[in-house]
Amino acid sequence: MQQQLSWKVGGQQGEGIESTGEIFSLALNRLGYYLYGYRHFSSRIKGGHTNNKIRVSTKPVRAIADDLDILVAFDQETIDVNYKELHDKGIIIADAKFNPEKPEDTNVRLFSVPFTEIATELGTSLMKNMVAIGATCAVLNLKIDHFKDVVQEIFGRKGDQVVQKNMEAIKKGFETMKELVGDEKTFQLAEADGKKRMFMIGNDAIALGALAGGARLMAAYPITPASEIMEYLIKKLPDVGGTVIQTEDEIAAATMAIGANYGGIRAFTASAGPGLSLMMEAIGLSGMTETPLVIVDTQRGGPSTGLPTKQEQSDLMAMIYGTHGEIPKIVIAPSTAEEAFYDTVEAFNLAEEYQCPVIVLSDLQLSLGKQTVEPLDFSKVKIRRGKLVQDESELPELEAKQYFKRYELTEDGISPRVLPGMKNGIHHVTGVEHDETGKPSEAAKNRQAQMEKRMRKLANVTIPNPIAKNVKHEEPDVLFIGFNSTRGAIEEAMERLEQEGVKVNHAHIRLIHPFPTAELAPLMEKAKRVVVVENNATGQLANIIKMNVGYAQKIQSILKFDGTPFLPHEIHQRSKELL
Repeated sequence: MQQQLSWKVGGQQGEGIESTGEIFSLALNRLGYYLYGYRHFSSRIKGGHTNNKIRVSTKPVRAIADDLDILVAFDQETIDVNYKELHDKGIIIADAKFNPEKPEDTNVRLFSVPFTEIATELGTSLMKNMVAIGATCAVLNLKIDHFKDVVQEIFGRKGDQVVQKNMEAIKKGFETMKELVGDEKTFQLAEADGKKRMFMIGNDAIALGALAGGARLMAAYPITPASEIMEYLIKKLPDVGGTVIQTEDEIAAATMAIGANYGGIRAFTASAGPGLSLMMEAIGLSGMTETPLVIVDTQRGGPSTGLPTKQEQSDLMAMIYGTHGEIPKIVIAPSTAEEAFYDTVEAFNLAEEYQCPVIVLSDLQLSLGKQTVEPLDFSKVKIRRGKLVQDESELPELEAKQYFKRYELTEDGISPRVLPGMKNGIHHVTGVEHDETGKPSEAAKNRQAQMEKRMRKLANVTIPNPIAKNVKHEEPDVLFIGFNSTRGAIEEAMERLEQEGVKVNHAHIRLIHPFPTAELAPLMEKAKRVVVVENNATGQLANIIKMNVGYAQKIQSILKFDGTPFLPHEIHQRSKELL
């Protein structure tokens, strides 16, 4: 019995690779297994190699598996590109249509199954992916009935005959594979606990968090890997009186969200690095006008168009320092889909409480990687609107030609905020420097006072658990530090080092700015070495830590910037080289 298994399906984009992985993983999710999936795909609509690697386990998993048990191949390129991930007892299940060949330098077993031929005989070659799922069931000794509900859910709207045909394709694939395998030993997964859990990508969790957090307008321009947030909310926001507007570009998206927030509606936008570059002036406008604004940045390979469909974490410095001039800004970096939900809710609260831009920083692996999520606790969702005055009776009467002090100098740097049209709430709003009523002013004394007021906002910013800590030792040999999706790979590398006698602690940074110096400093002080793991070329998180905490002499970096996520063994091996 195996406690976990790694399965990958590959082929050309547009021939059902994604749906194959989706149907396989949904069925196993409903049996109670924990899953973690990551899809490799090209930046084109159709064609080019794509694969979907899914890890199945009886225990929680947060990283891509190092190796591979089963490879389902719809073309020879899938074998050539991926076979080296297979361990010695691995299995390739390939479509007989392309006369699959096993590379000479591997001893894995290859089974040639007529996916396309069987599907065509049943009515359409499009069902070859269902034949492949049936073949997988045979190798894993899974009952094909486990897939019936999923097939019904996906194809039910097309009629009972389509559902029956797809189930027949699964059955034929199962029977054919059983004949080919014969008495050979394959794989047997240990039974799952049967509990119901969600299975979602990080973008869905972010979108659901925005919905629960009170967002009623999303203004955005489609871009990989953020588009799924739009797609989710296009379906859901109208149900609560909200809407999604596809703008002409990211500049319009950010300014439209600012305008809606000024009007009292919780609004946000989401994009990736190129889009955030265009938004920088608007982010500055949010900071200067002290208008709440939530932005989601799903990092991807850069610069310029870069690697649109590949993993990277190189927007860190830009998100903190990208705007010209200096404004208060909050940057949050969830590391799991569950955190992405709660942190997005919190982002809307912080934006209104501190009246500044709040950036929810994700990355492609977190945004598009699909993972098991425990049931969310909606009782934790609280709406906090800060110093927003919602009752006109709370405003003092204004004399003739007087204006409301929208930018009043306060001890905590946060001024009272009113909705447009409120009696006694009239004030100026401008992107230039201004006095307490918003009237433009270039006076040196006023400039200093307003700058100091705005920057005071950051003094008291915090979120629940600004650092996700896994602290086992008082004085560890190594303290791992990371952010976003590297968490799972770090945790597994940590376990392996512990088994080898190395004392390891782990701190995963969730509040990037303002930096949680007080929480991290004691952990770094007691560690002999600090290893920062990140997907960029210049060690951006390591440099931010040096700026805010110090201990530069202790810090070493493990960097990866080839467009692929970290695997646990890579961190394990490279950290051993540093010790």
